[in-house]
Amino acid sequence: MKKILLILATITVCLSASTLPTKAETICKVTDPTGTPLNVRDRPNGNVVNTLRNGRQIRIDQLAEDEQGRTWAKVGSFQNGKYRVWGWVIREFVSCYNG
Repeated sequence: MKKILLILATITVCLSASTLPTKAETICKVTDPTGTPLNVRDRPNGNVVNTLRNGRQIRIDQLAEDEQGRTWAKVGSFQNGKYRVWGWVIREFVSCYNG
């Protein structure tokens, strides 16, 4: 009898855990209002090393401020199954929401 109660308790706990809400993932996209590809730099306000097109889904890995008080985001994304860090972009040209 104890064994059956233990099994039922285990099943109840497992079922309860599976119905808990999961943490919402933050999804970010490039949203440059000029409509041109967004410059990606090697450091905040540094040299341009790449560009990202509007609508490109990215993740923000780090934030930093430059001498002028502008917020920069170090961004990356998955490409061909591997995570790639692209570099630094002006944060205001990235829109994020919970998915």
